Amino acid sequence: MLENFGIKDIIDILLVATVMYQLYRIVSKSGTGAIFNGVLAFMILWILVSKVLEMRLMGAILDKFVDIGLIVLIIIFQDEIRRFLMTLGSNRTFRFFARFFSSKERGGLSEPVITSLVLACMNMAKTYTGALIVIEQEIKLGQYEETGEVLDAEISTRLIENIFFKNTPLHDGALIISGNKIKAAGCILPISQNQEIPKSLGLRHRAALGISQETDAKAIVISEERGKISFVSEGKIQTNISPERLQELLTETILVKKKKT
Repeated sequence: MLENFGIKDIIDILLVATVMYQLYRIVSKSGTGAIFNGVLAFMILWILVSKVLEMRLMGAILDKFVDIGLIVLIIIFQDEIRRFLMTLGSNRTFRFFARFFSSKERGGLSEPVITSLVLACMNMAKTYTGALIVIEQEIKLGQYEETGEVLDAEISTRLIENIFFKNTPLHDGALIISGNKIKAAGCILPISQNQEIPKSLGLRHRAALGISQETDAKAIVISEERGKISFVSEGKIQTNISPERLQELLTETILVKKKKT
């Protein structure tokens, strides 16, 4: 058996390991990690009983569970499967080919825009003005923009503060930024269902985590109760950060994007 082990087998193992790792990352962010671990343990048991030990009766029973379980898993993990496919589509390799065949240049936030954004966040934190700002990355946010008011406006500190001013029509929803422009405001975002999120975090924080789990977007949250700034990326949240730290995080994101173009 080992003498037939070649380069294709090594590639096969690496591909399976990569897929399993990406799936685990996605389900762990969504709070379904325990279910995924249970499924993995069942699959190992099934392979051991049916393929290795060749127990016919037990193997036949487990085979029936596998046949039915596949459909059940698709239903349970439908959101995670969608996120996995979105992650696959935003993978560096696929992005390289997309840029190779596309004549469009990739957008990004300029330094003046970052400064205006950070200044607005700092001012809103001082006045305890709640805000949720989402910055589009590789995965397009058009479906979420449609839930709010389309603006397509130039970014400025004053405009951002006016949008989130208390009792204005758009202050409760999310503001979406893409390519140095405010694309939409008052947008509705998916709420994270992760049960491990601290109860002290409000609806804005859960929405920020939700969009960062569904897409590769970055999100900024200003707490209305505590006047604190939070930064959310890849399903992880950094709370109570300073405006200077926010500037660093946003600048790092832009610098990475510039290097890739």
